[in-house]
Amino acid sequence: MTDGPSDGPGPTGSSDGPGLTGPSGGTAPTGPSSPKRRGRPSRTADTTGPDARTRILEAARTEFAERGYDRTSVRGIAKAAGVDSALVHHYFGTKDEVFAAAIELSFEPALVIPDVLGNGTDGLGERLARYFIAVWENPASRAPLLAIMRSALTHEAAAKVLRGFVLRRLLERVAEALDVPDATFRAELAASHMVGIAMLRYVIRAEPLASADPEKIIEMVAPTLQRYLTES
Repeated sequence: MTDGPSDGPGPTGSSDGPGLTGPSGGTAPTGPSSPKRRGRPSRTADTTGPDARTRILEAARTEFAERGYDRTSVRGIAKAAGVDSALVHHYFGTKDEVFAAAIELSFEPALVIPDVLGNGTDGLGERLARYFIAVWENPASRAPLLAIMRSALTHEAAAKVLRGFVLRRLLERVAEALDVPDATFRAELAASHMVGIAMLRYVIRAEPLASADPEKIIEMVAPTLQRYLTES
């Protein structure tokens, strides 16, 4: 697999909708002196099947998890997914946008946030803690999240993508449900608490937190999150 920088931006397609478990085509032929065509692949070159976008996302999540942000390229993602790199650009645009979609694939906010918010703020701290710990305890989502966390610590582009995703897709949704002053600030405090737990338990693996029962962590963390989010 070839390492190197991202292939650069192309037209961007939709990136909403993937979950935890998760037309296509290649580029039209060009002559030796013709510029490489970018954008929507032609229908005549459609050989990748209806699940090309899903394969790209799953390949991206694996590539980022195994190789990190710096060493992952759009070409490498395309090769792992069995598609042309133009198709990756068509669906997601740049490497940063593929990275953001890979984060969403792990967190599944569109499906889970309504359940976390529930019908009110009672028990919100426990639901949020349980959701967050469950995502990290799931081996299918933990590996890419570890890569995301490590990449964000050392690469500003990765940190920017992670900040934008957390702020836009998660915290704003939680803050909208809070009828308290400084709702966004409170949501950020809750997020900082959970990210700190993830760093110590899953990245640094500090004991005894690393081997603690997840239910014990939820039990002890939930009241603090509830206070951050709801108490005046």
